Amino acid sequence: MKPSSLIQLPLRYKPWQGRHLRLVMQDIAGTARQPEQDNRTHLRGAIDWLCRAQDERKHKPDAGGVAAGWSFEDGWLPGYPETTGYIIETFIAAAEYLDRPELIERARKMIDWELSLQTDDGAFPGHFGETGSHPVIFNQGQIMHGLVAGYTSLNRQDCLDAGVRAGRWLVAQQDEDGCYRKFEHNGVPHVYNTRAIWALAATGVVANEPEFIAAARRNLDWALTQQTPSGWFATNAFVPGRHPFTHTIAYAIRGFIEVAVLLGEERYLRAAEIAARGLMEKQRSDGWLAGTYDDGWTPTASYACVTGVAQMALCWLRLAQISGDKSYRDAAWRAIAYVKRTQQLEENDPVVRGAIPGSAPIWGAYSRFEFPNWAAKFFADALIMDMANVAVPPTPAAAKGLPR
Repeated sequence: MKPSSLIQLPLRYKPWQGRHLRLVMQDIAGTARQPEQDNRTHLRGAIDWLCRAQDERKHKPDAGGVAAGWSFEDGWLPGYPETTGYIIETFIAAAEYLDRPELIERARKMIDWELSLQTDDGAFPGHFGETGSHPVIFNQGQIMHGLVAGYTSLNRQDCLDAGVRAGRWLVAQQDEDGCYRKFEHNGVPHVYNTRAIWALAATGVVANEPEFIAAARRNLDWALTQQTPSGWFATNAFVPGRHPFTHTIAYAIRGFIEVAVLLGEERYLRAAEIAARGLMEKQRSDGWLAGTYDDGWTPTASYACVTGVAQMALCWLRLAQISGDKSYRDAAWRAIAYVKRTQQLEENDPVVRGAIPGSAPIWGAYSRFEFPNWAAKFFADALIMDMANVAVPPTPAAAKGLPR
């Protein structure tokens, strides 16, 4: 983007505002690139930003939730049930590795808010939970991740009870072939639901619900039918006919990895490895990955989906933990280093300090002109996993699967 192109930005992005103009000009000039520091310093920055995102909702009806992020268009966004769900596990892990017990209380508030949203049939609202919002399969699963964490890490029986009700709702929506076609984003199936089904399988393990485990297998078996010989997944973009973001590719891979571990299914792990290696072969030496990929791992975007880079670091770290293959860890380190260079830690502006952009440059097509909360969450998870060589979230002790 050239400086003259700023006047062509849609007015909803308010390019004339000082903060917005400054952030765009930093990317144009190349000054958005930041020095790398140690993992703990970057982790503190990401967690502090997530705390600010939660505090933005403190005196609002969605208090306890974490703002979905900050955008040029709307500023701080409402609390987001979907991503607040899986931020719970991040705060629980960060409380230990940063020695910040107050993060546990923040996680409890997130849980309380989520539980207040559940309907009698076990469903949670989609989008921001506003009046009239309908449940979404993927969002349901991400909230369930928080419920699993609340039960396994905080011993909250109410989380397990709510998780079982949520799981029964998920099972009831599944088609016979294992695919989900109802309550789907944009009304179409998505392979990346494997990450939601990971939570269903985990709930099945900890609650001893065989029906949940059977449904998880059915969904991943359907997802396997969407994998091409190169390892790429069809039916994995938000919108039919588009190339999937690195974000949704990583979602699908992580779901395959973790369900493989939970259920001892080598075929799911093989599917994840084929895809993860395909992306590894396309990773640049500086850690960069394209924002979207076509079959055969052909890059189809000139920007990076920073969120997806952080998520792929997680996938590669998990595969390194499971297989002992150092090449996965090397790829993860390159990815982590890339994301570090997008995080401004010395910035005086609290909206920017510690945040992770959806795309680099910030006008890339994924979460354009936004700092989404899930980008900071996945980056924090990757840093903890790299520092401590643990899984975030931890695999439930009841699982009897592959090496963890």
